[in-house]
Amino acid sequence: MSEQQAKLSEEEMKTYRVQGFTCANCAGKFENNVKKLPGVQDAKVNFGASKISVYGDATIEELEKAGAFENLKVNPEKSARHVSQEVTDDTKEEKVPFYKKYSTLLYSTSFLAFGYLSYFVNGEENLLTTLLFLASMLVGGLSLFKVGLQNLLRFEFDMKTLMTVAVIGGAIIGEWGEVAIVVILFAISEELERFSMDRARNSIRSLMDIAPKEALVRRNGQEIMIHVDEIAVGDIMIVKPGEKIAMDGVVVNGYSAVNQAAITGESVPVEKTVDDEVFAGTLNEEGLLEIKITKLVEDTTISKIIHLVEEAQGERAPSQAFVDKFAKYYTPIIMIIAALVAVVPPLLLGSSWETWVYQGLAVLVVGCPCALVISTPISIVSAIGNAAKKGVLVKGGVYLEEMGALKAIAFDKTGTLTKGVPVVTDFDVLNNQTNEKDLLAIITALEYRSQHPLASAIMKKAEEENILYSKVLVEDFSSITGKGIKGIVNGMTYYIGSPKLFRELLTTDFDKDLEQNITALQNQGKTAMIIGTEKEILGIIAVADEVRESSKDIIQKLHQLGIKKTIMLTGDNKGTANAIGSHVGVSDIRADLMPQDKLEYIKQLRADFGNVAMVGDGVNDAPALAASTVGIAMGGAGTDTALETADVALMGDDLRKLPFTVKLSRKALNIIKANITFAIAIKFIALLLVIPGWLTLWIAILSDMGATILVALNGLRLMRVKEE
Repeated sequence: MSEQQAKLSEEEMKTYRVQGFTCANCAGKFENNVKKLPGVQDAKVNFGASKISVYGDATIEELEKAGAFENLKVNPEKSARHVSQEVTDDTKEEKVPFYKKYSTLLYSTSFLAFGYLSYFVNGEENLLTTLLFLASMLVGGLSLFKVGLQNLLRFEFDMKTLMTVAVIGGAIIGEWGEVAIVVILFAISEELERFSMDRARNSIRSLMDIAPKEALVRRNGQEIMIHVDEIAVGDIMIVKPGEKIAMDGVVVNGYSAVNQAAITGESVPVEKTVDDEVFAGTLNEEGLLEIKITKLVEDTTISKIIHLVEEAQGERAPSQAFVDKFAKYYTPIIMIIAALVAVVPPLLLGSSWETWVYQGLAVLVVGCPCALVISTPISIVSAIGNAAKKGVLVKGGVYLEEMGALKAIAFDKTGTLTKGVPVVTDFDVLNNQTNEKDLLAIITALEYRSQHPLASAIMKKAEEENILYSKVLVEDFSSITGKGIKGIVNGMTYYIGSPKLFRELLTTDFDKDLEQNITALQNQGKTAMIIGTEKEILGIIAVADEVRESSKDIIQKLHQLGIKKTIMLTGDNKGTANAIGSHVGVSDIRADLMPQDKLEYIKQLRADFGNVAMVGDGVNDAPALAASTVGIAMGGAGTDTALETADVALMGDDLRKLPFTVKLSRKALNIIKANITFAIAIKFIALLLVIPGWLTLWIAILSDMGATILVALNGLRLMRVKEE
């Protein structure tokens, strides 16, 4: 898009849903037709999601006229929820008997069968035989001929133009039977292409249907069932056990386990209680929940996922851009080759005109780029749809391909390799006369009054051990800046703080054993705090950011997948960084980094390895995420920043999806390459049959149809890739 077009405001862009696309080529033609409409500055078709974005003014009638060659139906885009309803309604309409849905094809095949029956009874030159073959051609290929002839008059060369020229030529030289078969097989090929694309698109349509259309809401003391579009922010929604949650919100009353698989891909239910966030489309399994609505229907996490996935399907991957460019030049070249095959041998070698015109027509049929054009979009749509169902949001085909080519992955430490929540790891009482529970109660009572970031870990431990610290009376509490805290409990002054604080309290006994103990804890990546009085040290408590159980296993799996380098980046000190990095098994550790340092290091990695991913929380790591080839954000569910800034978002706060994403991307990359290679190779082999004069219209159409089917099936395999 040009700079001028890029400046077009949101108000000038309208998005429409399109029904009736049969192929990627037709989508491209529709896009060009819309661009030519008066009042339209630009248009972009999203073939994967069956949508078109129009910049400027155009009526639905004008858009449908631009798509008349394919009988396209255009409707304004509605919210994801409306779309879901629309899709459901469409599905109901489409449930028509097989013989009605494919009546044209069946009639055409019937005429063909009777034509061959007449051929065997009356012979090839019989008028009835010719008329039956002609009827089969016209019934089965009328829509094809209309478009093909229009294209021919405008010098637009696509697959329908090639087929039309081949059919007309075949009819002129009297190959009625074969031409009728070519028309039928081409129609079947188009139907299969449409079916396989719809199958891939359904992976997203199923997401649209996850959230309920209605919800039970309490208003003015009454409980009423209303449509989600009428629900306002602040409403209280009541969700009973076994029901799906219709809107995003915060629990204000109740306790339950909620299955969030639809959003995060994790099938293990998550406990939800007051102040916990819940998402539309998730399943309330156990208790009754009262939820305060926090987002309108179009702003819910599931709506954003659907919107972003549909946008992602429309993003052209590098391989697709190559195919589009290749197909643009490929079709006219095939026309020229076909003309040369038909004309050169008879003119220069005195060969039979009928034989070589037939060969030229077969070249035209072979030249249909159906398989080549569908090879990439079907793979991308299948892979992105599969990833979305498993809780991984890939923002476009380009990132899917780049994920498959990764050589190095950098990880932020806090909240990525670790849980980001501090926990008490060690608590040692050094005075035999002191009761452990009493001492923990005093520590917690003091920490409760502090603003220290590690206080939450100590309070959590006290709650787990049912210690009633709130009953401990603390007097003269004060904070000792940068060193710790102090307060009087039962007439005794207690101190909690760093080793530095207790070294300054001259009356304490700070011996070598204690020093070694503290150093050992710090080398394990823990923050050691001492509790004591002015006279003696009573105990040591150590707090650390807990490493995720899965981190070590994930790093190992990534190395097994052939990722050459895994790097942990952190602002923590070297002792903590080395302890955690060694435990999880990363190949390199970088500590004491500022955000700017992380950014510089990512740039260096890109220079060394080419394709580099950065995994972070999408907020603090935004510069490094942006500088990497692929920015991967943790915990996209409910985090707008992660959804917006990252190229790939792991919707659950779970790294276990990362090896699956790398594996899926590599498989997608391999399948795309295989599809393109196969589609071009099969054409080349079929064209070689021209040299000995073995190429027939039968072989030509079967090679094209066979390639299309195999490429489509190969692309659909990406929907079945599973997590290990």
